[in-house]
Amino acid sequence: MIVKTLPPSSRPIQEDSRNGTNRRGELDIIDIVPEKNGTESLVVPLRPSQTSPRLLAAQKVRITAQPEILYDPVSIAAHYQKRKLQVVRRIFAVLWPTLSFVFGLWSDNKRGIVVKNDRRRATQLRVLLTQLGPAYIKIGQALSTRPDLVPPVYLEELTKLQDQLPPFPNEIAYQFIKEELGAPPEEVYAELSAQPIAAASLGQVYKGKLKTGEEVAVKVQRPDLRERITIDLYILRNLAGWVQKKVKRVKSDLVGILDELGDRIFEEMDYIHEGENAERFFQLYSHIKDIYIPRIYWEYTNRRVLTMEWINGTKLTQTEEINAQGIDARYLIQVGVQCSLRQLLEHGFFHADPHPGNLLATPDGKLAYLDFGMMSEIQPAQRYGLIEAIVHVVNRDFEGLAKDYVKLDFLSPETDLTPIIPAFARVFADAQGASVAELNIKSITDELSALMYEYPFRVPPYYALIIRSLVTLEGIAIFIDPNFKVLSEAYPYVSKRLLTDPAPQLRASLQDLLFKDGRFRWNRLENLLRNARNSEDYDFNLVLNQGIEFLSSERGAFIRDKLVDESVNGLDALGKNVLHNFTSLLRERVGLTAVNKTPSATVEQQQTLEHIKHILGILQETRGFDPVQLAPQIAQLLVNSNVQRLGQQIANRFTQKAVARLIRQLLAS
Repeated sequence: MIVKTLPPSSRPIQEDSRNGTNRRGELDIIDIVPEKNGTESLVVPLRPSQTSPRLLAAQKVRITAQPEILYDPVSIAAHYQKRKLQVVRRIFAVLWPTLSFVFGLWSDNKRGIVVKNDRRRATQLRVLLTQLGPAYIKIGQALSTRPDLVPPVYLEELTKLQDQLPPFPNEIAYQFIKEELGAPPEEVYAELSAQPIAAASLGQVYKGKLKTGEEVAVKVQRPDLRERITIDLYILRNLAGWVQKKVKRVKSDLVGILDELGDRIFEEMDYIHEGENAERFFQLYSHIKDIYIPRIYWEYTNRRVLTMEWINGTKLTQTEEINAQGIDARYLIQVGVQCSLRQLLEHGFFHADPHPGNLLATPDGKLAYLDFGMMSEIQPAQRYGLIEAIVHVVNRDFEGLAKDYVKLDFLSPETDLTPIIPAFARVFADAQGASVAELNIKSITDELSALMYEYPFRVPPYYALIIRSLVTLEGIAIFIDPNFKVLSEAYPYVSKRLLTDPAPQLRASLQDLLFKDGRFRWNRLENLLRNARNSEDYDFNLVLNQGIEFLSSERGAFIRDKLVDESVNGLDALGKNVLHNFTSLLRERVGLTAVNKTPSATVEQQQTLEHIKHILGILQETRGFDPVQLAPQIAQLLVNSNVQRLGQQIANRFTQKAVARLIRQLLAS
């Protein structure tokens, strides 16, 4: 079957791809058009590609001819409901070899063969997934990054699914290039490798050179790809719907999760969309230290052909080769984690498929991202909810964590959280500081999955691709360093965001973190400052300026008032200690026994002084602190109206407290 696209000009009404209706409420059904050779063509409803100005300039005519194809589950269902025999054949085509493989494993185990060390079975699994098609290859790729789940022999075989799949014939690839770019390959490129240098689930890559001399990677889509993906998605979606309806304990939106995956896969099959993703990714994250994103050559790119800058690099999992080049593989994983944090928690636009074939160490020690087909987005409310959840896990605030799960739509607002809070405590009790090998995202997810059977959890669709992205990256981290600490790497960035982000949600989280029952928790502030100073884009001037701006604003009124009280207590304690030492000196060394010894600061006041000393020490060790520049900085701060206002508040409060103490002493006398 051939997939044809309908130009957007022929369909002026915008469709909703999730429910298959347009704005008039009319159902969009795909059409079946007979071809000259007797086969049928699947015509899919489309919307125009949302293009960047750069793309419009280079591809104006081509975009009109090749608009984006959407995943439409209703239209797909209407198509295959008329072809039940084809669906049944596909089900048996998947079930028969799968059951045969499982029976072989069972038989080997009965005969005493150690299955996990059997390379023959590992090869069979790789071949089986390859034969089942792109959807199952994706599953194998995900497993290939999990050394904590998959035995080494199987891991080695599944890794070949990333870029060592059987290629399709050059003749088909050259024909696609001609159809998409309007000219045969020899007229478009100065050079093109005789064979593909890599073949993945959705396409294969040739190394080429443009007429202008630049080395490029030319990705060409596999034939009949959409048909093979679509029927598997249809079968799996029906299965998910059946499970969701019949198994009452399953409260997650399995159909929604599968539709989210379908959306991403369909986007991945449109190389114009992938090029736009690459440009957006470059705009958002190329400024991060040691991150590299290749250039897209739009004049040589269309829906089934993508031409991008050639990257010389080594897979992150090839640690020996990386180390031989004098590059620290663990450092590049840290770079990848920091980039992922910004993707998930700052801008919300993230790479959903960071397997080793898509992450390369360049010869100059940078981390290069490839393949921008499978991307996704997280909305601001979800991003802030994830930050709050990380803070509550690190600080063992499981009541706050339970409320985070309500905000993130895992629990309904009316859910009784009383029994869930101690359950969270059991799952997350040892999270902070645990190595990936001891307690990783996968193990936490598994334990949460067990909780979801016991309590009324539901998994929102957006969550599936987040977990896929994090678990894949984590798998690479385990391969390179089994002791890589996920939360320890993430918390400096989260701490920096809490201290500097003006978003009301995070300011509320900061308030909840620093205060409990009206008391200021100095140890939490110390912990935040100590962690934040390890973040790359955090320095002394940043926290000082933004801290003063926040404290002097209406949003910071509560924290400001409490900090003024704590500052007054600290000054009061300092004054008490000075007076106590002075009166002790007069009595014991000078001999003026008529002078009464003044009591020193209380234990609580002394602890406050110690915390203030620690915080000053942390600030001195923070990037950007310069004693030489401190005097002019202080002078500049003194003329700041916000600082003057804070100073007046502290002075007034301190004066009130001193006068009150004097009156008490006079009355007592």
